[in-house]
Amino acid sequence: MSMPKGFKVARGYATVDSGSGGMGYREIAERMCKDGDKMNHSTARNIFISAMRKIAEEMVTLYEVNPDQKKIEDVSIDPRFQTGVSEAIRDLGA
Repeated sequence: MSMPKGFKVARGYATVDSGSGGMGYREIAERMCKDGDKMNHSTARNIFISAMRKIAEEMVTLYEVNPDQKKIEDVSIDPRFQTGVSEAIRDLGA
């Protein structure tokens, strides 16, 4: 899903904490290009959101009888959900 210019999620944007060792979409795209894969920051974001959508779909399905696509999309782009997934992954790796 592409966002219209100037679009802002009601709960803000997910950000990368420089202390966590994470990278932003631009840094991901630059690393991919350096490694020989054609990538721009928009594509990096789209791939990330697609992954979040798959996780959100499983979570919404787990807790609701009839999840709709709008709810899944809202959850997947919510910075709070993205932060929670990031923290869960980090905890699994610890």
